[in-house]
Order: sequence, then C-alpha cells, then structure tokens
Amino acid sequence: MSLAADSSRSLRLTALTKEFSTFTAVDSLDLTVPAGTFFALLGPSGCGKTTTLRMVAGLEVPTSGAIHLGDDDITYTKPYRRPVNTVFQNYALFPHLDIAENIAFGLRRRKVREVDAQVAEMLALVELESQADKRPAMLSGGQQQRVALARALINRPEVLLLDEPLGALDLKLRRAMQIEIKRIQTEVGLTFVHVTHDQEEAMTMADTIAVMNAGVIEQMGSPSELYENPRTTFVANFLGQSNLIPGTVSSAGSDVVKVDMHGTQVSIPAARAHVTSGSGWVGIRPEKVLLAPEGEPLDAPGNHMHGAVITDVSFFGVSTQYVVRMPWGQQLVAFEQNTGIRGVLPQGTRVDVSWRPEFAFLLPSSQDVNAGAVQGAR
Repeated sequence: MSLAADSSRSLRLTALTKEFSTFTAVDSLDLTVPAGTFFALLGPSGCGKTTTLRMVAGLEVPTSGAIHLGDDDITYTKPYRRPVNTVFQNYALFPHLDIAENIAFGLRRRKVREVDAQVAEMLALVELESQADKRPAMLSGGQQQRVALARALINRPEVLLLDEPLGALDLKLRRAMQIEIKRIQTEVGLTFVHVTHDQEEAMTMADTIAVMNAGVIEQMGSPSELYENPRTTFVANFLGQSNLIPGTVSSAGSDVVKVDMHGTQVSIPAARAHVTSGSGWVGIRPEKVLLAPEGEPLDAPGNHMHGAVITDVSFFGVSTQYVVRMPWGQQLVAFEQNTGIRGVLPQGTRVDVSWRPEFAFLLPSSQDVNAGAVQGAR
C-alpha cells in the first residue's frame, strides 16, 4: 500500500521561534524535512522538540518564523485544515468504540464514502485484521499504538507527527514497535516526523536525525554520520557514550591532525577534526577502545598506551563494560563483545589500551566536556 508523498512537498521551517514569558523554547530554527522520509527530532526534555512538533501541528502559534509544506505557507493555518496528523504517547483511542470504528472515526466525521474498504486496508497495513471487533482495553499497548497509527494514516495526511509514541511501552515491546513503525513508513511512503528523547529509537527508525539542545539544532545528519563524527560534545555524549580526553594539536595536515594526548601522539582524520590548532577533546567511542592484559598483543595500528588498570567490570551478556583508569588519572570506558575468544578480565588487571586512528574525532576544548552526558555517567 502506498500513500507516497509528492517529492516537491518538503516540510520547511524557517527561522521558527517560540518564546514563552520566561524562556525561548525554540530559537530561530531552520529545518527541511524531505518528502517521504523518516525524520527524528532527538533531544532531552525541555530542548524544544515537542514545541516544534506542536507548531507544525498547529497546536502552538509561533512567535516568529514560517512553516511551509511545499509552496503552501501553513504557519497560521488551523490544525484541522492542515494535511498533518499527530500520534500521541497516550494513543487517545475511544474506549467505547471497537478497533474498526476507532480507525474509521475521522472518515465518518467527514462523511466519506466507502469507509469499510479503507478501514480494512488499514487493518491489513497494521496487521490487526483479527482484532477489528475488539475494544481498545482488550488490546496490548503495542496493538493500541498500531490502532492509533492506522487512525491517523487513514486520513491520508502528507505529514505524520509522532510525539514520543513508544514512551508508554516496555523495552522489549518498544524495540519491536520501532521496527514495525519503520516498516509502515516505508510501505506507505509518507513523511514521518518523530519526536523522542530515546537515542536508540531515533537511530533505529530515522533516515535523518536532528539533535536538539536548548531550542537549537546541534547537528543534523544520518544516524551513522552523527554517531561516527559528532561535531559537538553534546552530540558526542547524548548520542551514545564517548570518552573525551584533553589534548593539544601538534600538527594539522590535509589528511591527518596529530594531537599530543598526555605525552602520546595520536592521529585524527582531518575530516573528523573539528579544531586544527590549540587544545581540544580527543573523542573515542567505548566499543572502539581495545584492551589487552599488559604485554599481550593488541590488534590495532594506533599507539598503545601502557600502565592502565581496570577499576570496574559490568557483564551485560552480549558485551562487557570495563572502566579503565589511565596513567594520568582519567577513567575511560571500553565495551568488548563477549565472543568467547577470551574470558572477562577481572577488576585490578593491568592493561594496555589502544584504538584505530580512523575511529577517533577531535572537538574544541571550549565546549563543555560534560554537555549531553547522563548525570553520574562520567
């Protein structure tokens, strides 16, 4: 089934601003969401992502700026006149109506003909044909979420807004629904704009992620681009975990930037070095950090740092997290897949540490090293 978006009908936000009496929730936001893509606004509570969504839906009036859908200016269009539907976290299903009638509600209200055929099509899309006669209370949370999706999609919106849609589900069901919602978006070909604070949710589902912080976009790109090459400490810490180590640039070439990091020269690819002189934060993701008991070979072409000690070990089943105290006193985090090649290293083990140079990145030291980090994680 395809409700595919017109490729010329991108959603564009231009200098969009929302000020409340005591603070600015959204600060001159410029954003283009290409038609037919799955777009995620990711950020912590209070960053402005839900306010942005509500302005697109018409539930909040912007202080300034504009919202366009294709060539149409919808900045001040009434919510019910916009080709936009919203799916909320609480689903807002009608408890007295069965599933089929919940889905049909919008069409019946507009006195559309041949409702039953369209409802059947939607039930098939969300794989709930056998639940059509049941009331919402008889369905699981994941099934109710699919009903809410079907009820929104049957109205043929150009843009579907998803406001923390999986927040009420437990972890296992949430992961299953991430795959399900992405399947539905791919199948119908509509523009989905998804607001979430959950990094895994955004990375699993979205083609493009905009990371928001304090009313502005810190960085926007594909999940892999943001994760592998963050441009700010906030993105490095908020999207996954990062080890950020102080260093000083010793030379900057067209391909490689070399950094003195506590007496060790480390190399950073120029495309991942966001500062080329002075001091900076050398960044490396925990799963890219390699450990070996002192003196054993390490499979990495980078510099090997000696004299580190494992101070904490957490076994997660598929992987083990090590906290390692480096000779200069800083603690780094390393993840190691439990492949069975070797056993878990015990606390107190002296280890050598390394990583492949191509995985490192460099950020300006003027940025807060703790920005975006979960409290207590660093």
